[in-house]
Amino acid sequence: MKWRKLVTRQVVQLACYSSGYERCPPAYSELFINNEFVDAVSGKTFATQNPATGKEIVQVAEGSKADVDLAVAAAKKAFHRGSAWRQMSPLQRTNLMNKLCELMERDKHFLASIETQDNGKPYAEALFDVTISIMTLQYYAGWTDKFFGDTIPAGGFIAMTRKEPVGVVGQIIPWNYPLLMLAWKWGPALAVGCTIVMKPAEQTPLTALHMAALAKEAGFPAGVINVINGFGPTAGAAISEHPDIAKVAFTGSVDIGRVVMQAAATSNLKRVSLELGGKSPVVVFEDADIDYAVDTTHEALFSNHGQSCCAGSRTYVHEKIYDKFVEKAAAKAKARTVGNPFDEKVLQGPQIDEEMMTKVLGYIESGKQQGAKLQAGGKRIGNVGYFIEPTVFSDVKDDMRIAQEEIFGPVQSIFKFSSIDEMIDRANNVQYGLAAGIITNDINKAMKFANSVDAGSVWINCYDAVLPQTPFGGYKHSGIGRELGKDGLDNYLETKTITMKLL
Repeated sequence: MKWRKLVTRQVVQLACYSSGYERCPPAYSELFINNEFVDAVSGKTFATQNPATGKEIVQVAEGSKADVDLAVAAAKKAFHRGSAWRQMSPLQRTNLMNKLCELMERDKHFLASIETQDNGKPYAEALFDVTISIMTLQYYAGWTDKFFGDTIPAGGFIAMTRKEPVGVVGQIIPWNYPLLMLAWKWGPALAVGCTIVMKPAEQTPLTALHMAALAKEAGFPAGVINVINGFGPTAGAAISEHPDIAKVAFTGSVDIGRVVMQAAATSNLKRVSLELGGKSPVVVFEDADIDYAVDTTHEALFSNHGQSCCAGSRTYVHEKIYDKFVEKAAAKAKARTVGNPFDEKVLQGPQIDEEMMTKVLGYIESGKQQGAKLQAGGKRIGNVGYFIEPTVFSDVKDDMRIAQEEIFGPVQSIFKFSSIDEMIDRANNVQYGLAAGIITNDINKAMKFANSVDAGSVWINCYDAVLPQTPFGGYKHSGIGRELGKDGLDNYLETKTITMKLL
């Protein structure tokens, strides 16, 4: 039966490659435990849908606590000190990770296709995400032998520290960047030698399952990587509460971040890293090139349909150029093409599902009711799929809901300001602190803003310049800890002190 499944999946992929990528069927829909694709213990499945059509793509296995227990047991066995994984040299881990990247490059169009079907983002953006995911894993493949302890002067003792992997880690990722978030979490965990139990978002499990298959093909030992499809209250809770998981990494909403922290605290006090929401300001000063500023702030918000934790969702524009900026920003939003994400002319696909579409439309209504001026968009497009017009509001005030709450959709709010000190105070007057941007030719203003704003990332004359080697994370309600860069390794390492007396 396994041989027949393998042949069928190979035929599916060959057919996909020969006939174009829009209708590539996914090759995997089960759970991945101990290097095998298996049905859920309960036998349950659930549908993953194409948000561009609202139609089912495939039924996937629905994992629950029983399946998480099996996955954790496999990961725990793979982490045992005598296991093949623990006995590997750093170079062997590097080679495995690089082999995985080679397989991703081979299957990049297939990965992009199932990502677009499952998530709704334009195919070109999905393909870009595959490329950045490969870069991220390649970056961490270079770190396998570069996390060091220290030797410490200690008089009549020899004292040293040693960096060790924490053990079995749980990873819960969101639906907005499914493959990229997987790479952000797999990369550092595998580099230092942890084993993984991952739950992809229930809306977008397909690329994670394909990546699990590639990991097995690359040669990762059984139990090192496990993928459990399922829902937050069942599979997600089982990961957060599990006593044999040493660390959990979560990306998602603030409310669920609190749930994960509480579960970690009441179970085994496992360590937690959280990458949560944002309400990020992008500030445009009067000396900026207005067309460049309009383009930059447009992409800061509308990229990925506004479904980004670090979206530049508060656009602050100096009063001297405000009216002209609003006019150009509205025109650019009206020109943005929305539709079939496999159409190369389309820049914006659907929102992820009906629930999110309804939520975003509710925020648009709130903006209108509270007195913001609708300059563009504001409505659903058609009645098939979950498409929303690119929307622009002007005359937005800081106390409006659309100014304070994370919308997570294609809604740009434009504010007016007059001075940098006023601007810094207003930028910091939200519960979030994930990112911020400033567009100006005045280096003094740029650095004053960068040094004063409450944000984990500040981009000057650019936006969303997230690189594998630069740490990413937030202040305040935007999270705990950092991902990417050298700092990303710290989430997965313990420090052990070894002291020996000289006799």
